[in-house]
Amino acid sequence: MEVAVIGASMTKFGQRDAWICELLSQAGDECLMDAGVAPTDVEHLYVSNMTSGEFEGQTGVMNALAHDLGVLPAYTERIDQTSSSGGAGIYESWQSIASGASEMTLLVGGEKMTHKTTGESTDIIASCTHPDEYKHGVTLPSFAGMTARHYLERFDAPRESLARVAVKNHKNGVDNPKAQFQKEITMEKALESPIIADPLRLYDFCPITDGSAALMFTTEERAKEITDEYALVSGVAGATDTHVVHERDDPTIMGGVVESSKQAYEMAGLGPEDLDVAELHDMFTILEFLQLEGIGVADQGTAWELAMDGTTAKDGNLPINTSGGLKSKGHPLGASGVAQGVEIYEQLVGEAGPRQVEADTALACNVGGFGNCVITTIMEAAE
Repeated sequence: MEVAVIGASMTKFGQRDAWICELLSQAGDECLMDAGVAPTDVEHLYVSNMTSGEFEGQTGVMNALAHDLGVLPAYTERIDQTSSSGGAGIYESWQSIASGASEMTLLVGGEKMTHKTTGESTDIIASCTHPDEYKHGVTLPSFAGMTARHYLERFDAPRESLARVAVKNHKNGVDNPKAQFQKEITMEKALESPIIADPLRLYDFCPITDGSAALMFTTEERAKEITDEYALVSGVAGATDTHVVHERDDPTIMGGVVESSKQAYEMAGLGPEDLDVAELHDMFTILEFLQLEGIGVADQGTAWELAMDGTTAKDGNLPINTSGGLKSKGHPLGASGVAQGVEIYEQLVGEAGPRQVEADTALACNVGGFGNCVITTIMEAAE
């Protein structure tokens, strides 16, 4: 059964006074309105959320949201797949419609994080790493630094190529009113910012963020009854790589990205050459390169060239992270993959405003941990 997306919403990302249930409710309400769907028509409600218990001591967020939105007696489920929880929510929402189990499924992803210190937040997020790595103090930023150093040296890539990713995504974020950071940065500022995990500096990292995003899924048949503007989920797949990062044959190859994108392409009957725009999980700038290579857009060790020659800029041949990406838009864990879906949906239906590019086919890649689990989604504009 063909699965369509007929509505989307996203709260302002950044430091919010609202708590998780308020954030989820805001995005859910706005998505219902955008889709033109009554709460009582929702049959499945999924909540993508990684750490509401750890950050707020709040569990049962899916039940609370069902009550707040008035979607009772819809089936509810909380989806936790670490930082790819949002992508996993898209996958499960697609499954619920494609299987015939639901005709109207609402997905809401969200996280509340900024009330914790940077150290506390980093420690909570690092709990998704393997216990043997965690007990030695290994965090995701340290993985990123080591991988970036290896990549730059192995493929003779200039340090400036990573800075260009940060500059590009900050420039894109200026045009996103929901982004956490709406300011451009210079190459000089990116290259001279404080070192966090050598060779990565402050502007190579995404921020700690509060926020929520939502998508409405239904059958294509039902979508045609509701609206003339919708997008089709033509390919979606997930894959898992080693939990212990040092057990991988090559740290510069994200096996989960390679496998999930391969399956998504096969399902959609498309290839990397068919993509018009993509949202990639740039929690660290180096991940944009690894994902570009993983989804087949660039050969191994060459993605940095796309940053240098402008291919991935908004006016380039393949715009990447028109939303500003996690780098500028923010990274509220469970919301990030859903927000990627919101961006590619809005691009496909022509609702991206000043970020709009010409696009009929779009891809989103949402990464959990340091490539431990990955969801790749392909959407196409309705004909």
